[in-house]
Amino acid sequence: MRDVLDGQLGRVTMYRLATILLLLLAAVMIGYTAAGTFTDPFTVRAELVSLAVLVAASVVSSRALGLVWRVRPHTESAVITALLLWFLFWPTTDGVDLAWLAATAFLANLSKYVLAWRGRHVLNPAAAGTVLVIVVQDLVGRDAPINATWWIASEKLLPYVAVAAVLVLWRTRRIDIGLLFMITAFGLSVWGMAAGAFDVPFGDAVRMAAYSFPIVFAGAFMVTEPLTLPPRRVQQLVVAVVTGIFFATAPLLALVEETAPSIGVVSLALPEVAILLGNLVAFAFARRRGLALELAGSRQLTAETHELTFRSRRPVRFVPGQYVELSVPHGGVDSRGSRRTFSISSPPAADGTVSVALRVPERSSSFKRALLGLEPGRTIHGTGVGGDFVLPADSSVPLLLVAGGIGITPFLSQLRHESHRDAVLVYGASSPDEVPFVEELAGVRVVLVCPGRPAGLPDGWTYVEAPVLSPEVIADAVPDLADRRAYVSGPPAMVNSVRPGLRKRCRSVQTDYFTGY
Repeated sequence: MRDVLDGQLGRVTMYRLATILLLLLAAVMIGYTAAGTFTDPFTVRAELVSLAVLVAASVVSSRALGLVWRVRPHTESAVITALLLWFLFWPTTDGVDLAWLAATAFLANLSKYVLAWRGRHVLNPAAAGTVLVIVVQDLVGRDAPINATWWIASEKLLPYVAVAAVLVLWRTRRIDIGLLFMITAFGLSVWGMAAGAFDVPFGDAVRMAAYSFPIVFAGAFMVTEPLTLPPRRVQQLVVAVVTGIFFATAPLLALVEETAPSIGVVSLALPEVAILLGNLVAFAFARRRGLALELAGSRQLTAETHELTFRSRRPVRFVPGQYVELSVPHGGVDSRGSRRTFSISSPPAADGTVSVALRVPERSSSFKRALLGLEPGRTIHGTGVGGDFVLPADSSVPLLLVAGGIGITPFLSQLRHESHRDAVLVYGASSPDEVPFVEELAGVRVVLVCPGRPAGLPDGWTYVEAPVLSPEVIADAVPDLADRRAYVSGPPAMVNSVRPGLRKRCRSVQTDYFTGY
């Protein structure tokens, strides 16, 4: 089941998956409205008009702002922002209200440029636009302002939202983060209503928290948005809890609106404010300095594998096994966007050099083509360093390192940095021609699993002829698995195939996926 889900979801990028799921939720809502399940202010016409205005305003403003900032905008990101806003505001056909919806989309996209740090969003754009439009309406003195109602919180829609949430969180490997936020927000909301001063019957409190508060939707599509999360898993979990606390406080404060605190005209009893407060906590964890990386050189290791080396004016602080996110604006950006993360293949260096390796198949993304097309001396930006795929601090712990294909990259950094560790690397390659970094791994205990034997393997390497990696192949090649901690890196299908068997045989198993966003 895990392989099937990964295989199907892996066919599209994370941006495309989010777009598809949000469009499907919109179609469900419009279908319910057409059937008469939802009434005023919900009409099919109002829903379609509002959706069209939001999408058009978001895409147009994103492109206009890109021209001003001289960067190429990501159109699909603008579409996702518009779809999120559609689920937050009442649908309308009123011309003035539609103009304000368009202004909300503009402000949301503006926040991506103004409220950003080194290429990273400081605040969730949809939440930021929702709050900013409140402020702007107050500044112009509008008597009947539009406000977010989060109507997506509905008994009828909850099952569909829950399925979409599972798919999004599964694809991004953030099930734990989303669930922790949801459990925190839901539990505190129920407790606040049932055991607090409101004295709501427990059953009613559960139903109200489930159907009236947009906990699941926010947890899947906004709280766990990658561009606003901090780099380390523990930090992300802390942000999930803190945001859940803020989120639970918002509806409880709304029940006693006359006492709800505010900042200017913005009430703190708003879900979007809770998300923004969580974003600020995440930003406090984030790296404060961006990286200006000058391409020093590149080399082609195999027909599909390349390594690029960059120079930074100051040392790049990272722990071997972590990744760097690179931003490469370019023409003809496809759905994968202009930012991608790559595991760092080099060890920490005092001279500021950092290398990344990537597999470039014949039909590769526009990002990879642009990256390989860089000339030496060209400077790009690294917008973040993060990840938790790091080896234990105790260097005496015996290790099993399992790599599939380009999953070798984090292990390269680790083995280059600490070659003295008791580590066995089991390296699965698709063909004898796709075994890069042989020279760099000379002297390392390597078990190469491949359908054919490459020529010129280093002394000390063990060759195992097999079509794919499997727990049985690994167990036969490494008999002392029970004493070792396992680290597995590679495509989801490979990781999923070996993880269950290794969990039965090793002290522990930690995995690293290449999922993208």
